[in-house]
Amino acid sequence: MGRKLLLDKAHIEGIRYYDTYRSNGGYAAAEKALKTLGPDGVLEEVKKSGLRGRGGAGFPTGLKWSFIAKPEGVPRYLVCNADESEPGTFKDRYLMEFIPHLLIEGLLISSFALGANSCYIYIRGEYAWIPDILEQAIAEAKNKGWLGKNIQGTGFDLEIYVQRGAGAYICGEETALIESLEGKRGNPRIKPPFPAVKGLWQSPTVVNNVETLAAVVPIINIGGDEYIKFGTGKSTGTKLISACGNINKPGVYEIEMNISVEEFIYSDEYCGGIKNNKRLKACIPGGSSVPVLPANLLLKTAKGETRMMTYESLADGGFATGSMLGSGGFIVMDEDQCIVRNTLTFARFYHHESCGQCSPCREGTGWMKKVLQNIEYGKGKMSDIDLLWDIQRKIEGNTICPLGDAAAWPVAAAIRHFRDEFEWHVANPQESQTRNFGLAHYADPLPAPAPAAV
Repeated sequence: MGRKLLLDKAHIEGIRYYDTYRSNGGYAAAEKALKTLGPDGVLEEVKKSGLRGRGGAGFPTGLKWSFIAKPEGVPRYLVCNADESEPGTFKDRYLMEFIPHLLIEGLLISSFALGANSCYIYIRGEYAWIPDILEQAIAEAKNKGWLGKNIQGTGFDLEIYVQRGAGAYICGEETALIESLEGKRGNPRIKPPFPAVKGLWQSPTVVNNVETLAAVVPIINIGGDEYIKFGTGKSTGTKLISACGNINKPGVYEIEMNISVEEFIYSDEYCGGIKNNKRLKACIPGGSSVPVLPANLLLKTAKGETRMMTYESLADGGFATGSMLGSGGFIVMDEDQCIVRNTLTFARFYHHESCGQCSPCREGTGWMKKVLQNIEYGKGKMSDIDLLWDIQRKIEGNTICPLGDAAAWPVAAAIRHFRDEFEWHVANPQESQTRNFGLAHYADPLPAPAPAAV
């Protein structure tokens, strides 16, 4: 059984409430941070831990915190990004719904380290029932002296506020989130200046994901040096994975990042294999915006090495033969799934969610959706496949925020790895309406890599 740091007490009845959380070791890390380590000590432990942002980018958290500007007399802010809108991702929802005090404690420790006296949880609008759970946990923590003025007699003040979003995916981008939090339209800002210098109300701001901030608690409890013993290489600690699709046991899993993709999919401890004894065709390992991989590139790298559930291993080969761990939205597809239809579904989503600020994204996402519709519904031409490739290439890297990239990458990967399925759709317009292309050769073993020249 894999060791757990975030969900180790999730099974305890009543862990959602303060008394149960406290009696099971809750707020011990906050006590250690406030009364023993101090702000610099907390920052040092987070740096030592190697914790990387769990929202998708994977940027080192301690390094991000160290960038925050500290001008005299200017307030600093911590913003918790709970706008979990990436299709296939639902692990932050689990944390907030079932162990809210873990997040509250993480926010307290992180705010203390950053010198922030106000903290905002910006939560996805569709999570309509969770703000009430968070508000209750905040009230409990405040009642017990963990929030408000002079916390536990240390002289540190902190207020946590919950702000509901209006259901816009673009507000998961940190500067669009800040704009929305300020009461404006959620359009991403041009950077620089970065939020660490001029963020919320033009003050220094750190924006971190729910899972990232919750992970600060076990880091302070066990220490950064102990934390890096979980996982492997630069993929330290544990990671929450939202597993869904054609698997026997969908759900949220906490993994040590030292297991293989094959073990994660097929072991009874995790996904329990492909549903209905079907064969694996493809997988999107990190949420809908990362490249899809066929089965033979998912379980093994192009070099023939076992693919691991780590940032490095999933990215091995770049986008030519690899993908990304991203937010951990693990979407599994069996042999009956249609790649063209799935790609169209994602393209439709990104077109709908584009803020419209940048022309390549505003126009390009719509064009990709229309071309994919033509191919899927039997009206496509062979030239449409190259047209799609050309459109996505002109979106990627040409927008203010990464939504353009998020829309382009799934289309590029689908064509790169499944081009013959697209061609079959075009060549067989009637047949493609009644059956799918199937597994084809996508699970066939890869040819052995050529030996290196001496």
